[in-house]
Amino acid sequence: MQLPNLLKTPSLLQKLQWATDPVAYMENAAQQYPDIFTGNIIGFGDTVVFVNHPQAIEEILTNDRKKFTAVGELNEILQPLLGSYSVLMLDGDRHKRQRQLVTPSFHGERMQAYGQLICNVSEKLFSKFPLNKPFLVRNLTEEVSLQVVSQAIFGLHEEEKIQKLRQLLPLLLDLFKSPLTSSLFFFPFLQQDLGAWSPWGKFLRDREQIDQFLYTEIAERRQKPDPERIDILSLLISSRDEAGQPMTEQELHDQLITLILAGYDTTASAMSWGFYWIHQNPLVLEKLLQELDTLGDFPDPMSIYQLPYLTAICNETLRIYPVTMFSFPRVVQESVELLGHTLEPGTVLLPSIYLTHHREDLYPQSKQFKPERFIERQFSPYEFLPFGGGVRRCIGQALAQFEMKLVFATVLSRYNLALVDQRAEKPQRRGFNLAPSSGVNMVITGRRARQESLANLTTTSVS
Repeated sequence: MQLPNLLKTPSLLQKLQWATDPVAYMENAAQQYPDIFTGNIIGFGDTVVFVNHPQAIEEILTNDRKKFTAVGELNEILQPLLGSYSVLMLDGDRHKRQRQLVTPSFHGERMQAYGQLICNVSEKLFSKFPLNKPFLVRNLTEEVSLQVVSQAIFGLHEEEKIQKLRQLLPLLLDLFKSPLTSSLFFFPFLQQDLGAWSPWGKFLRDREQIDQFLYTEIAERRQKPDPERIDILSLLISSRDEAGQPMTEQELHDQLITLILAGYDTTASAMSWGFYWIHQNPLVLEKLLQELDTLGDFPDPMSIYQLPYLTAICNETLRIYPVTMFSFPRVVQESVELLGHTLEPGTVLLPSIYLTHHREDLYPQSKQFKPERFIERQFSPYEFLPFGGGVRRCIGQALAQFEMKLVFATVLSRYNLALVDQRAEKPQRRGFNLAPSSGVNMVITGRRARQESLANLTTTSVS
C-alpha cells in the first residue's frame, strides 16, 4: 500500500522522538512535507498519516462514520487510565449514547452556576499569596482547577473529601510529569508491575486508591439522591438514555476520570500559558485591562465570557499550544483520495491540531502571540480546533473556556502580576498536552484598582 510522504527516519528513532519531544517531531516532518506525511509512532498503530491541511481536515471530520471513522480502540493507550467505558474509548452507538448522557452537564443554566464558583475560587486562592514572593503559576492554576473539579464536577463541600481529592489527583497524573514517565503509555512493554517502587506498579496502586474514592462517592450519591444538586456527578447519576436506562457504576467512574483529566490538568496548563503570554506582551495586558475596566467592580460571569479581546487572548493561547496536540484518530473505511493521495481502507489518519495552528498561510509569524488575529479574522472549525472537531470534539470545551476567561478576568482585574524570568517558556510534553516546562515563575506586585476613566490607563497598586 502506497502511503503519502513516508518519513525516512528509522522507525525506532521516530517512536522515541514522538514520545519525548512531539513538537520537534511534527515540526521537522512538516518542514519536509507541509500538508500530509506518514510517520511511525506509538499509540495508534505503528504507521500513521498526519494531516494538517484545513481542506483535508474538513473532509475527514464532515465524513465521520462514512469514509473516515473514529475507532475507540485506537485510543487503547488511554485504557489503563480512563477505563473501557470512557466516551473516548467507545465507537458508534455506544459512543453516541455516552455523549448524549454527558453533554447536558455543560450547557445553559449549569454553566452560569459554575461561573460564580470559578470567580470565587480564583479570588480566594490569589488573595492568600503574599506580595513580591515568587510562585509557580502552574501550581496555582492546578489548585484553581482542583477546586472547580471538586465543586463543579463532584459537588464536594466537605473539607475532608476535598483534601482527599487533593491528595489523589496528583497521584493520577504523576506519570505525566515528564516526557520519560509519559512514555510508559506509549510503550506497552514497559507496563510491568515490579512492585510499588516501579513506575507502573506505583501507577496501578495509585489508581486503586482513586477508584476506591470514586466508587464510594458514586454509591453514597446514589443512596442519597438530591434533585437540588447541580454538580456534574449528580446530573450524570440522574440522567437516562433513550431507553430510560441510567449509567452503570463503571460507566460513571470512567466518565468521571475522563472529565477530571479534561478539566484539571489540561485546563491548568492552558491557564498557565495564558498568564505567561499576557505578561510577556505589555500592550496585550494593557488592552485587556482596559476592556475589563468597562465592566465595573462586580461583573456578571456571562458578561466576562462575552468580552471580545479576552476571547481573542484565550483563543490565541489555545492556538499556540492547544490542550491536545491532535484530534481523535480516524480510520479510512473505503478507498479515498486526500490531497492528491490515494488512501486505502485501514489507513490511520491523525489530524494534527498543533501543525494546523502553526501554518504560516493561516497564522503568519505563528510562534508570536497575537490575539488580534482573532479580532481581524474569523477562522473556520477546520483552521482553529483546539478541542478537536466533529463528533469527537472535547465535551468539556465550554467549561474549559469559561474557566480560562473567568480566572484571567478575576485575577488580573484585582492584582498586578509580573514574570520573574523574561526568558522564553518552552513547551514540554505533560501526558497528552503541552505544559510550560518551568511552570511560569511570577510574583504579585500589588493590588489593582479599576480605572474609572478609560482615558487614564495607569494602574494603581496598593500594598
